[in-house]
Amino acid sequence: MMARLRRKACIALFLFTLFIFGTMMGLRTLKPSDGFSDLAPGLELMPFAEQPEKRSASSEVISHPQGTVNPQDHTNVYNDIHIFYYMWYGNPKFDGNYIHWDHVMVPHWDPKISASYPKGRHSPPEDIGSSFYPELGPYSSKDPEVLEEHMRQLRAAAIGVLVLSWYPPGTADENGEAVEDLVPLILEAALKHNIKVAFHIQPYKGRDDRTLHDNIKYIIDNFGSHPAFYRYKTSTSKSLPLFYIYDSYLTPPESWANLLTLTGSHTVRNTPYDAVFIGLLVEEGHKHDILTAGYDGIYTYFASNGFSYGSSHQNWKSIKSFCDTNNLMFIPSVGPGYIDTSIRPWNNHNTRNRVNGKYFETALQAALTVRPEIVSITSFNEWHEGTQIEKAKPKKTATRLYLDYTPHQPDLYLVLTRKWAEHFNKEKEQWLM
Repeated sequence: MMARLRRKACIALFLFTLFIFGTMMGLRTLKPSDGFSDLAPGLELMPFAEQPEKRSASSEVISHPQGTVNPQDHTNVYNDIHIFYYMWYGNPKFDGNYIHWDHVMVPHWDPKISASYPKGRHSPPEDIGSSFYPELGPYSSKDPEVLEEHMRQLRAAAIGVLVLSWYPPGTADENGEAVEDLVPLILEAALKHNIKVAFHIQPYKGRDDRTLHDNIKYIIDNFGSHPAFYRYKTSTSKSLPLFYIYDSYLTPPESWANLLTLTGSHTVRNTPYDAVFIGLLVEEGHKHDILTAGYDGIYTYFASNGFSYGSSHQNWKSIKSFCDTNNLMFIPSVGPGYIDTSIRPWNNHNTRNRVNGKYFETALQAALTVRPEIVSITSFNEWHEGTQIEKAKPKKTATRLYLDYTPHQPDLYLVLTRKWAEHFNKEKEQWLM
């Protein structure tokens, strides 16, 4: 009798422990473990280089739609939904070889840690530098059919502004090749679907206030008159280009002030090259640097909640308050999840599980709670970091089992984005009332 009771007690204790463990793992995917995950104050992983809160009218997370999006049924897009887009992919048919899909496995900076992780490059098409596999396969960004399909997906998701990752002519990221000649093709493809194109200026060797001045002049001179070129209507009814400046903190605020303040030595303010400039907030102190530098707003980019001060949802209320006080725009960046272990095998602690779309919806709700004017999405197709909302398909090879969006359809995140874009715009109408 006693043995039977002990056995039952052991089983009950085991099941209770299993339940607690499962609950903790579920919460881990939605919130940072300690505000900054396992990162040092200086951010170990550097990617390549108030108004009183009013609760939103609907604070519930929108449930997953069951069906799929038919692009023909949805023609409206919203210019207050921006999405980061990458044109650095290549394949043998269009480029002579694979570009970016064969991404190198980046070694850890500590040789002792690095020694225990795989090295080398990925070998497409079966083995690509991503934990997910695109429905289009390892495509080329030069393929006109791919560009057309991307625009259809963006329109299906109701996204009005594609924010193009951009390097100056003749330059590229360290794993890519120069693709400046693609910009006109992207503008033309976007135009057909009523989508606008803004620019996400990446860090490159020698980037500073003077070279950025040259970049802005080049972009506006070459593309500013295209009907798909995005312009933001300011509170003073000016219609200005909008530029996101990635890793803006790499240049001292005093240097940016030469370009971005009214009294700067080579200011763009009140010239034909004036624009809305959005700086990247990573650490809390960057708020003041962005203000001193003369930027017009702040974005947070990273899709890993807790990875940085800026990307932690819990900090968005105070960031928005700082922005409101200082007449800055706050553009929170939301993402569907994060996993970059295919290219940084040692970085598992920054993985954020998608939880079948719940992580994305939690981020979107956090963004709407602070009543932003614009929401940015990281990303449409940054496959290396697993932040893409582009369609992915199930894929298994002899050596790889890729993640996918099952039990939902490949367009799950397009469906969710449209649902939230429509919700966001209904909420904005109520805020204005």
